[in-house]
Amino acid sequence: MIKHIVMFTLKDEALGKTKAENMAAMKAMLEELPSKVPGVVELETATTGVFQSIPETDIVLYSAFKTRADLDFYATHPEHLKVLAFIKAVIAERRVVDYEV
Repeated sequence: MIKHIVMFTLKDEALGKTKAENMAAMKAMLEELPSKVPGVVELETATTGVFQSIPETDIVLYSAFKTRADLDFYATHPEHLKVLAFIKAVIAERRVVDYEV
């Protein structure tokens, strides 16, 4: 099983919206991906309840895939790329880790 964890810090304002508005939109878009991209075994996001993160994190994405090929497919899927374009416009920082168990 491949675990994919991404931590995002958002800009205070982007695309004419506040951080809170962009965070809500980003969360909704990410949570729609399992229904649009085959191979996503599990996906969850956290925007509240993140109580310890150094540096500070606004959104945490956790997702799981059966194989590295499934993760690669997800990474290049057109639906994911649409979400990624939005994410790139609203984030200030991103940290990611992938590991296999």
